[in-house]
Amino acid sequence: MKIAVAGTRGIPDILGGVETHCEELYPRLVKLGCDVTVIRRSCYVTDHLSEYKGVKLKNVYAPRNKTFEAIIHSFLAVATAKKMKADIIHIHSIGPSLMAPFARMLGLKVVVTHHGPDYNRQKWNGIAKFWLKQGERLGVKYANELIVISNVINEIARKKYKRNNAHVIFNGVTSPVKSSGCEYLETWGLKKGNYILAVGRFVPEKGFDLLIEAFSKIERPDLKLVLTGDADHATNYSEELKKQAVSNGTILTGFLSGSKLNEIFTHARLFVLPSTHEGLPIALLEAMSYELDVLVSDIPANKEVKLSDESYFHSEDIIDLCKKLKSKLNKPLSSPVHYNMSLYNWDDIAVQVLNVYKKLNY
Repeated sequence: MKIAVAGTRGIPDILGGVETHCEELYPRLVKLGCDVTVIRRSCYVTDHLSEYKGVKLKNVYAPRNKTFEAIIHSFLAVATAKKMKADIIHIHSIGPSLMAPFARMLGLKVVVTHHGPDYNRQKWNGIAKFWLKQGERLGVKYANELIVISNVINEIARKKYKRNNAHVIFNGVTSPVKSSGCEYLETWGLKKGNYILAVGRFVPEKGFDLLIEAFSKIERPDLKLVLTGDADHATNYSEELKKQAVSNGTILTGFLSGSKLNEIFTHARLFVLPSTHEGLPIALLEAMSYELDVLVSDIPANKEVKLSDESYFHSEDIIDLCKKLKSKLNKPLSSPVHYNMSLYNWDDIAVQVLNVYKKLNY
């Protein structure tokens, strides 16, 4: 079964939740017998790989422009999938899903994964939001099979578009081998348990500016705030966020992967996710897999993970965020927190996706 994958910036080690999703999923599908090619956006590729863990990699042109990047690349990716005689094209995210009718017109079988209503992201202007909504509509309508990563998104498909046969297949997380070292921490002057960690892209909906402000108000000089991540494209927001971070003593590690990311997760005292918009946040699942205490906004996607009440604060409410931060940090350094991660097993998720493909390749 030959699968072409579109909609992702690429793999491996490229910043983004969809990119992490694809990096975990497709090597497992190769092991299950699929012939998978991930079509990467050329503007993000810094390696010379033609394959990653059995997944074929094909670089296709994309301009480094947040307005036109996804649509131009997605059009070319669909054409590439047709040329390579793929059995199925699997399109990730609603922006690239604008190309679902084009893929069907070319005779391709189409699977769409809806990772979240991106038109709710604060970074998009009115025109971009319009086209993202069209992408959602066309993707849901024209996909032969629709995958959604949360029950919240499934409700969107049912209520807005009357599509009642979507497959709910969650994001996953790999159970980590925790780091025993602190070499990377030491380069930042950090120690085990003396920092709060937040991970993600520097975009308004992640709420990192709110977190920096809240942390500055709780008066804990014994602790540091660490932001791991960066912006895909430099924006006024990302540049102002970095200035705010520096002026408040927040540590900016940049994008991390591998052993450095493992170390920074392993030894954090608390993980915080103050987002106003998510699909099903992989960063939160990663923090839970490291058995960290967590504090997250009470948006529907985060509530779906079903944490304890004390682990949620009212979204965009800095007073409540400060209150909950103080409550968490005033407790003695806690033992590992054990979460039920059975729904988020990548091996099981890969089998579920394979079964979706089999429905189209009978």
